[in-house]
Amino acid sequence: MILPLSPHPRSRKDLSAQTTARGFPLPLSVWIDRSRGSEVPLPASLKRFYGSLRLEKGNRAPHVFGNLATTLDGVVAFGDRRGTGGGDITGHSVEDRALMGILRALADAVVVGAGTVRAIPRHLWTPAHIFPAWAGSYRRLRSATGGLDEPWNVVITARGTVDPGWPVFSSGKVPAAIVTTRSGARRLSRAHFPESTRVLIAAEGHHLSALDILSTLRAEVPVRRVLVEGGPHLLGDFLKESRLGELFLTLSPQFAGNSAGDGALRLVEGVSFGPSDPRWAELLSLRQSKSHLFLRYQIHPA
Repeated sequence: MILPLSPHPRSRKDLSAQTTARGFPLPLSVWIDRSRGSEVPLPASLKRFYGSLRLEKGNRAPHVFGNLATTLDGVVAFGDRRGTGGGDITGHSVEDRALMGILRALADAVVVGAGTVRAIPRHLWTPAHIFPAWAGSYRRLRSATGGLDEPWNVVITARGTVDPGWPVFSSGKVPAAIVTTRSGARRLSRAHFPESTRVLIAAEGHHLSALDILSTLRAEVPVRRVLVEGGPHLLGDFLKESRLGELFLTLSPQFAGNSAGDGALRLVEGVSFGPSDPRWAELLSLRQSKSHLFLRYQIHPA
C-alpha cells in the first residue's frame, strides 16, 4: 500500500523554519497499532497528538524502553564536524520532541551515556526541557502514572569522566545519579559534585554491563520504567544482553552518507550481530507526520 505523503521541505533549515512557525505538533497519522497492555491516561492534548498509547508490563522489572532518531541510512549523530545529532537528525521536528516528552514523562529514570551528555552539555533529560509548551500536560501525565516531579537523570560512565558543572548535576532541577565503576568512583571523588547527585558503584572492573546498570538502579532508585536515550554504544550493550524491551524509533527523511573519519555514529555501535547471534524486533506501531515515521518495536530476546 502506498501512503499519501504531503509535500515536505527539502533542507534542515526549512524544517526548522516550519517548526518555529507552527509551534505545536500536528496529530500523528496512525497506520499500524498492535500495541498491547493497559492504556496510558494521556491528558487531552497528548492524546489528540499521539492517539491511544498502551504499555504492556514486561516479564522483568523495570520495564526498559529506548528512544532514538535516525536518518534513512541509520545515522544517529553526525559527529563533531557536522553537529551532534538529535535536532540535526530530525530537522528539529516538533513532533519528535513532543513524543520524546511523553516518553520521558512515563519514565522513572532516563539513562544516557556520558558521551551523550558531553555532546549536549546544557541539556536536562526532562519532559518540559525537550518540549516546554506541554510542560503542564507532562506534569499531569506523571501525576496520573505515579511518577516523581521529574524523572531521575542517570549518567553512565565507566571511567568517571563527567563534569560536575553540567546542569544535569548543578542545576538542582532534577534528581541525578552517576552509575560508574569503582575506579570511576575514585576519580569522581576528586571532583566537587552537589550533595544531591548520587554516585552509584555498579562494577569492580572497567566495563559497565546493562545488567550492572539496571541492578544498581533497582537497588538504589525506585524505578518501574527506564528510558534509554543513548548513545549507540549504550544501546548496543542493552541489546547484546537482551535488556531492552521496546524501541521507539523516529525515522527522519534525510541521508547522512559516510566518509572516513567523519565521526558519524550509527544506531548501534560497539557490538556486532549476525546470522549466528541475531536480534529481531516486532513492529508494534507506525505513525506518521509528513515524511517522518514514528516506529515502535518490541525487541525479542536473543
